[in-house]
Amino acid sequence: MNGILLTQYQGSILGPIAKYLLGPIINAIFNVLDFILGSFDSGLVGLSIIFFTIVIYLLLTPLTIKQQKFSKLSAKMNPEIQAIQAKYKGKKDNDSMMAMNAETKEVYAKYGTSPSGSCVQLLIQMPILFALYRVIYSLPAYIPTLKEKFEVVAKHVIEGGFVEEIKQLSTSAQYVSNFDIEGNEVNAVIDCLNNMNIDTLTGYAGAQCADAVDKIRTYNVFLGMNLTNSPMDMIRDAWANAKWGLLIAAIMIPVLAAATQWFNTKLMPQPANNGNQSDTAASMQQSMGMMNKIMPLMSAFFCLSFSAGIGIYWIAGAVVRSVQQVVINKHLDKMDIDEQIKINLEKHKKKLEKRGIDPNKVNSYANMNTRNIAGPQSPRRSMAEKASIDNSVSKKEKDAAMKEATEYYQNNKQYAPGSLAAKANMVSQYNNRSNDK
Repeated sequence: MNGILLTQYQGSILGPIAKYLLGPIINAIFNVLDFILGSFDSGLVGLSIIFFTIVIYLLLTPLTIKQQKFSKLSAKMNPEIQAIQAKYKGKKDNDSMMAMNAETKEVYAKYGTSPSGSCVQLLIQMPILFALYRVIYSLPAYIPTLKEKFEVVAKHVIEGGFVEEIKQLSTSAQYVSNFDIEGNEVNAVIDCLNNMNIDTLTGYAGAQCADAVDKIRTYNVFLGMNLTNSPMDMIRDAWANAKWGLLIAAIMIPVLAAATQWFNTKLMPQPANNGNQSDTAASMQQSMGMMNKIMPLMSAFFCLSFSAGIGIYWIAGAVVRSVQQVVINKHLDKMDIDEQIKINLEKHKKKLEKRGIDPNKVNSYANMNTRNIAGPQSPRRSMAEKASIDNSVSKKEKDAAMKEATEYYQNNKQYAPGSLAAKANMVSQYNNRSNDK
């Protein structure tokens, strides 16, 4: 493993994303800002983090729009799904399961969504956002100019015999373990130095390292704060030395992290509740509401102990997401839901015809409008309507549909029969199969 830059994250999924995608982006941003600012490069790390966060979230905008479109349509669709669930509540026979499956499938087709929802968008976004954190946490590994300055100090630490002390002061067991890899001592020391209080780092630097340390300090000072220090360390230092400006700035990091995240959650589309929710759905919605209240507080807590650079990233990310959400909400508010439903139904009709299925014989529950769902009991077909639908479908077609529904239901043995999870999984499988054909 000699020669591998182990200060870069080596995970099998996040590692390549950080090394080949995000690393080059933040290095380019750093170099461009360094060229523009010239000798006025104070706070270059903070500015790079902010612009880096903006660029990444802008690149993810198309996925965000799709995700928010799904959320908006789901908010409109959920009362109809809840009405179907209420209609078949307590019914576990195959006939009921097949009917609920078909009715739910038609509602999803009507709104152009699927049970898997925005999972694809999340599966793409989440690794990128997690890798983004890894890059910011180890900037010298991805910005050669910054690494060169740390390397001067790291070599002095090794030559002076301070490696064991550095290892003991490091707060990350992951970085300490890098010392065990042959040929990685310089990089391992840089890992530890990068996550140290700048004053502690200065104490290990000799006179020959003064220029390198000054440059590191200049790069990392942003709005009067050294971004390698945690807000908690800065608060202690500011209180002890009556640095009131630094005290206010340090306190604002966790406060703004919590406030911006709270504001961001308020802009997210909220699920509708018309009284038809199942106990499980209501419990999930209540849990999500609780998480939206707790997460801003957790952000404030973590930002107190992490380096201020991480806090800047969290704040910048929440601000960018909020701006995105406002723009996306305005765009989606202009969307004609009824027109979108017509388009979706037409697409679904063509899919059925392509598979040789007569759309007129398919369950008509999707024709229900959300406005018609007034109470906890969903509308039920009249006997005449049921007879009409039954007569339009041949015995052979009904037997084939029953066999397919039975096979789907029996294949989901990992879920409790009749449970909400079994029903949801059955709908998801049916939808995925339909999309594949």
